[in-house]
Amino acid sequence: MSQAERVLGLDGVIAAAGEGRGIPPVHLWNPSHCGDIDIVIKANGLWFHEGTPIGREGLVRLFASVLRKDPDGFHLVTPVEKLKIQVEDAPFIAIRLDAGTNARGDAVLTFTTNVGDEVEAGPDNPIRVDMAADGEPRPYVHVRRGLEALIVRPVFYELIELAERRETQARSVMAVRSGGAWFEVGPADDGD
Repeated sequence: MSQAERVLGLDGVIAAAGEGRGIPPVHLWNPSHCGDIDIVIKANGLWFHEGTPIGREGLVRLFASVLRKDPDGFHLVTPVEKLKIQVEDAPFIAIRLDAGTNARGDAVLTFTTNVGDEVEAGPDNPIRVDMAADGEPRPYVHVRRGLEALIVRPVFYELIELAERRETQARSVMAVRSGGAWFEVGPADDGD
C-alpha cells in the first residue's frame, strides 16, 4: 500500500476525526471487501475486539463514524478498506432523550447515542417498536443511513410518558410526535 493510499485509509480517517470534521461520507466510498475483522458490537452497545472490550471511548466513536450497513451486513469503511464486523442487535444505544420544539413550534424529540450522535426523530429518522419473543418492547430510532439505536429502557419510559392516545383505522394506539410525524410506541390501554 502506498503512502497516499495509507493516508486515505484508517489513518486518514483518524486524522480527519482529530480535526473535528464529523461523520465521514462512508456512503460515497466503494472499496473492495478486505475481509472480516473480529469486532463485535454487543446488544448492550459495548464494542469488543478479539473478545476484549474496547475501552477507549475515542476509538469506539471513530469506528462508529466509519460504520456502514450494507445488504450483506455491517462494515467499517474507509476510501480504501472495507472490513465486515458483527452486530448483535443495533449498533448504537439511545441513552438520552430531550423533548422540545423547533423554530416553527413543532414538537421535536432528540436522542443522544452512546457514541455521541444526536438525532432528531422525524420522517427521516423514525422511531419503531418491535416486540421481542418474550413480549417485551424493543424500541429503536434511526440514526443515519440504515443504522439504528436501541432505545434503553429508562429512555423508553420517558418516551412513553410523552405519548398520546391516537385512533387509527384499526385500533387505539399510544404515539409520540416529532418533526411533524407521529410514531406508534405501543397499544393504548383500554383501562384509561
